[in-house]
Amino acid sequence: MRMVDLINKKKQGRELTPAEINFIIGRYTVGEIPDYQMSALLMAIYFKGMGKEEITNLTLAYINSGDQVDLSGIKGIKVDKHSTGGVGDKVSLIVIPLVASLGVPVAKMSGRGLGHTGGTIDKLEAIAGFKTSLTMEEFLQHVNSYKMALVGQTANLTPADKKIYALRDVTATVDSVPLIAASVMSKKLASGADAIVLDVKVGSGAFMKSLDEAKELAQTMVDIGNSLKRKTVALLTDMSQPLGHEVGNANEVREAIEVLQGRGAKDLTTVALTIAAYMAVLGGACPNFEKAYKELEKLINSGSAIDKFKQFIEIQGGQSEIVDHPDRLPQAKYHVAVQAAQAGYVTAIDAEAIGLAAMLLGAGRKKKDDLIDFAAGLTIVKKVGDRVDAGDTICLLHTNLAEHREAKNIAASAYSFGGDQPNSTGQYVYEVIQ
Repeated sequence: MRMVDLINKKKQGRELTPAEINFIIGRYTVGEIPDYQMSALLMAIYFKGMGKEEITNLTLAYINSGDQVDLSGIKGIKVDKHSTGGVGDKVSLIVIPLVASLGVPVAKMSGRGLGHTGGTIDKLEAIAGFKTSLTMEEFLQHVNSYKMALVGQTANLTPADKKIYALRDVTATVDSVPLIAASVMSKKLASGADAIVLDVKVGSGAFMKSLDEAKELAQTMVDIGNSLKRKTVALLTDMSQPLGHEVGNANEVREAIEVLQGRGAKDLTTVALTIAAYMAVLGGACPNFEKAYKELEKLINSGSAIDKFKQFIEIQGGQSEIVDHPDRLPQAKYHVAVQAAQAGYVTAIDAEAIGLAAMLLGAGRKKKDDLIDFAAGLTIVKKVGDRVDAGDTICLLHTNLAEHREAKNIAASAYSFGGDQPNSTGQYVYEVIQ
């Protein structure tokens, strides 16, 4: 086989065979195919797309390029979840103890964040002592004993995807549904899950800005999961404004605690409970979604959910007293109010701009080796539909940086105001694809 012939084949819109895909991924991973040829193929895929079988075979090639996690030592149906990323997305912190409380094993492998805030690993490391580097023996033991554990992703999980993603980032081919779907699903499947719930975000703070785009991606990922004998469900959830009220790391941990105590924001609580309910159904703990949702609400109301979160912190070496004393989480030196420029109703909040402001305050990374300030972030005081007067505080910045004017200006510009209260459907989950 010659790479130039395969590039030409895809340029003409023809499907690549499993053998051709394996040749491309295998040779590129070991450096035998140069970046310029892979870049040409990625652009051909961007414009010509891929068929269902092609995407599945690309996913398999990614999986087979590195290690695969063996979770066969864990009893029960292992259920994982994945979010395509949003602003204020602390859902994993909530669903891990909730789903584990129903007896469904959650063996979670997460990464660090790159962009507006940290990933799940970073958020949990805001808790003093919380350890995310467990041996595989410790990881399996925790899941069997407590039905939950979290660990950082192994370095050699889907190395082909890591290498190709870096190339996509500099060749303007990131926003290709086949490439996104294969990337996401390869990591989830290589992590050993039996069933997967996908949280596909839609809106200004999400990668997919429109419902149609999000639906196409969700359906593609569900098709991959099902074709590879993994039960897969995708939810399309709202990211037209930040989820909940907190954006950052330590402050997002605090908000996750509030949800587990029954005091959380309605949008965040609804999305988290919906995802957890589908995880419970796929894990065999409940016969249907409605039953699962009610059982999860009972866990919150009874105090069992927050007790499980305390246990989660303790088994990973963290200081669980932060649950009862959240003021012991990292605190920023400066708390800066951003004020409404005019009276009226909040008609929109550009979630992406809020995310950028959070990163400038120190809550995220511009480069993967940047250090995160766990105390940095924002509190969204006013959300879409809220009435404000000129001068009212609409959000609060938290930072240890003395210079924060740029972040403040960006946060202020993220808000739009109008004289009429916007129509709100209160719909946080748009669609479920099974």
